[in-house]
Amino acid sequence: MAANWESSLRQFQHYLKIERSLSKNSILAYLQDMEKLSRFMESQFPEVKPSEVKLEHLRYFINGLGELEISEYTQARIISGIKAFYRFLMYEDQIKEDPAQLLEAPKLGRKLPDTLNYQEIVQILEGIPLGEPEGHRNRAMLEILYSSGLRVSELTDLKLSNVYADIGFLRVIGKGNKERLVPIGKDALKYLKLYVEEVRNQMTPAKGHEQFVFLNRRGKKLSRVMVFLIIKKQVELVGLKKNVSPHTFRHSFATHLIEGGADLRAVQEMLGHESITTTEIYTHLDRDYLRQVLNEFHPRK
Repeated sequence: MAANWESSLRQFQHYLKIERSLSKNSILAYLQDMEKLSRFMESQFPEVKPSEVKLEHLRYFINGLGELEISEYTQARIISGIKAFYRFLMYEDQIKEDPAQLLEAPKLGRKLPDTLNYQEIVQILEGIPLGEPEGHRNRAMLEILYSSGLRVSELTDLKLSNVYADIGFLRVIGKGNKERLVPIGKDALKYLKLYVEEVRNQMTPAKGHEQFVFLNRRGKKLSRVMVFLIIKKQVELVGLKKNVSPHTFRHSFATHLIEGGADLRAVQEMLGHESITTTEIYTHLDRDYLRQVLNEFHPRK
């Protein structure tokens, strides 16, 4: 008997966790998108099980997303999740043909990430008030985000045992539990050491949170949401009229390296990108910069 949607999605979740070793956030995103499809199918085609879905059902669902004015980027992400789900069913021999194989995603223009220039980075960092304990922690966090290009989850998961101050490196656990060594700059290391010695070592961490570098007032690991809020507050404090997130520091880190002439492979390694094509987006930013230089300084622009 064919499995129903609830059972199939439970198996899919197990596969993503055990076989693919995806992070909790990635698994949650896949499941939330697949639940949209399952609710649609249960509403419109209640007799059709996941293994009985045809391409026509999927196209009907995607067309409905367009009518609801769901963005093309969101549609593309949902289609990616559907394709992963049906690849899983093929892998498990629950279906013989993949109905999602010919499902087309909307054509997307490649969106260039927002960045801060170096002066704006300095403005944010130097505007952090160091007269309070959270100031030392926040300065260390933002210095590391810009110095090492970490993802926000990599920052919040950073452990004391993974800081190799003597050689200037951090051991980072990235997507799919993949480890990489990332260099940390002298300024970031200085503020990290100041925070750990003057603030962190005076705290009593909550049980189970003893190894995490960045803690909140209750001694627990800082959450991703809290890092977003800290940055938002700091940007407002210095009067910068930009939408800045933790990822903005990561984008700026990569962009400034490439503008300065860094090797693309080295930047790929530091960012923890599996494919060089993901890193290549920053060369588009670099080309914009080169075009700006040409327009500004060349006599026959």
